[in-house]
Amino acid sequence: MAERSKRYREAAEKVDRTRRYTVAEAVALLKNLPHAKFNETVEVALRLGIDPKQSDQMVRGSVSLPKGIGKDVRVIAFCEGPQADAAKEAGATEVGGEELAKKIQEGWMDFDVAIAAPDMMRHVGKLGRVLGPQGKMPSPKSGTVTADVAGAVTEFRAGKIEYRADSSGNVHAPVGRLDFEASDLEVNIDAFLAHIRHVRPTAVKGTFLLGGSVTSTMGPGIRLAV
Repeated sequence: MAERSKRYREAAEKVDRTRRYTVAEAVALLKNLPHAKFNETVEVALRLGIDPKQSDQMVRGSVSLPKGIGKDVRVIAFCEGPQADAAKEAGATEVGGEELAKKIQEGWMDFDVAIAAPDMMRHVGKLGRVLGPQGKMPSPKSGTVTADVAGAVTEFRAGKIEYRADSSGNVHAPVGRLDFEASDLEVNIDAFLAHIRHVRPTAVKGTFLLGGSVTSTMGPGIRLAV
């Protein structure tokens, strides 16, 4: 394991590993820790009481955070005709159908989110092996396969995020940047926690939210009282 930096060790010493912090306490502590020289992303990680191998316990979707995520999200759209014009007006960086799918197959990945109209899935479906591992494959469950392509482009550019439980039942999501006001980070974290509680699969028995933490890109995790 690589040795942690002096800055990280100093930050870690200020975090009580035996304590679970409220969202407000965690954000206050996070903003007062030693930071990197760039504006770090703030991320929430949750451990869920699910069996990811069971399809009826999968947790995946999207949610619009009230205060956005402080990032210029690059969105592309698979659509044609009037939908393509509307997607461009909404801010999509690339728009197209078969030719856009071919561009991605050839290695172009300079985007964060891909939106697709339902009739475009005949082209997008071929990209599963490319986009799937990077979490960029359009899906109805995440709101990225939709008839309202322009609306989805607008939402994701404004701060709508996708999430998906990994093979260990953990969910990670960006909730802002370190330069956000503390109150804005709190609002986003609370909104994400409330959303995850709301999408609890009916097949899950027992405790759903087992634990959670908030951290910055280069900082230590701060345990949350979830």
